[in-house]
Amino acid sequence: MREFLDRRGAGAATPDGSPSRCGLKAVAFVCMGIMWVLVDLYTKSLFADVKVGQLVAGPFAGIFDIRLVHNRGAAWGMLADSTFALGVFSAVMCGAAFVYFLFTVKRASWLETIGLALIVGGGVGNAIDRFIQGYVVDFIEATFIDFPVFNVADIGVTCGIVLFMLGVLMSGAHIEDSAAEKAE
Repeated sequence: MREFLDRRGAGAATPDGSPSRCGLKAVAFVCMGIMWVLVDLYTKSLFADVKVGQLVAGPFAGIFDIRLVHNRGAAWGMLADSTFALGVFSAVMCGAAFVYFLFTVKRASWLETIGLALIVGGGVGNAIDRFIQGYVVDFIEATFIDFPVFNVADIGVTCGIVLFMLGVLMSGAHIEDSAAEKAE
């Protein structure tokens, strides 16, 4: 892994000996992903002695409740009882996102880096649930709209996608601006 990052420029140092931006992004990616998995697993562990369906707390400002749900499918009950297949899909997508990051670390923006780390961290958190327990522990229930019960891993995936897409759009706009300046 270290050799791969060195070849990609992710582990290289600048002439003054300080870590390169690519190296910092790689460290941030790994740390953010691991941190998100740990926070997700910790929050889920708080419900070990709670009965499924039990209202634990809430409502909070009329926005959400804390209610334990064991999700054996995807959002809105889609793909019910497809836990293993969804776990495999999640693991494959997380692996693909990680490999994509390794190949794009030099040109990836910080938004793209953090976004991908949150996506991978959230995906790994839910995959761990699927493979170990046979379901995903969900506990945040929106009360003001009809929305699936979700967890910290889902927040990571959703926010990660938004940050990644913003990073892609912003870097695309930067490239277009640079090209327009060169053309003048």
